[in-house]
Amino acid sequence: MNIHPTAIVSPDAHLEEGVEVGPYTIIGADVHIGKNTIIGSHVVVEDHTDIGEDCRIFQFSSLGGAPQDLKFKGEKTRLIVGNHNTIREFVTINRATSADIGVTIIGNHNLLMAYCHVAHNCKLGNHIVMANAATLAGHIHVEDFAIIGGLTGIHQFTRIGAHSIIGGASAVTKDIPPYIMAAGNHAKPYGLNTVGMKRRGFKEETIMALKDAYRLIFRSSLLFTVAIERVKNEVADTSEVRHFIDFIQKSERGIIR
Repeated sequence: MNIHPTAIVSPDAHLEEGVEVGPYTIIGADVHIGKNTIIGSHVVVEDHTDIGEDCRIFQFSSLGGAPQDLKFKGEKTRLIVGNHNTIREFVTINRATSADIGVTIIGNHNLLMAYCHVAHNCKLGNHIVMANAATLAGHIHVEDFAIIGGLTGIHQFTRIGAHSIIGGASAVTKDIPPYIMAAGNHAKPYGLNTVGMKRRGFKEETIMALKDAYRLIFRSSLLFTVAIERVKNEVADTSEVRHFIDFIQKSERGIIR
């Protein structure tokens, strides 16, 4: 390990082989940091936080702080950050309250650009990009490969589907289904994220099936329930189409329209 002499590391923290800790950084108690993770200067990692391997945490970030929730009474909750994540300057990620899933989770291979905020009880999957100053309120779930544009604010309890992309400076108050593009205040759908899907190796027939499903649900004049049934009966049955429909049907806040 390479720990700068000005850093303060709790004796109750566990740092694995290859960890680097920069000047004036503070590592709290009950913290675990995985192999080869690099933590820059002036970072605060508060109590009850797990950080995985090969992460890069830049200066002035704050991880594991108490949730900004008036219902929080100091209960012991956690922040769990996976492997191969990049967390840029001034990012704040809060640990959870005891409600809901009871933990804040960041998956693997994610990029959180400068000034992003992830609030309590959020759950992020893998390969997610949050551009500068994108902010998540509490209890938000973001699926794999989603991209959230800069200066975008997302309402609490909202879900963001896999392979979706949200334009910058958007306000998201309802669920965004997988595979679509969304933007605006309030955010509206603008078609499928075909460019992103092609870059990730989606087959052409899969993209065509999703286009058919999208047209029936978002572009037709059909009642919502009728459109769902037509997708089930008329559109090619792929795992992606099933996920698209399942996500929409399980929405509690409602989807953007």
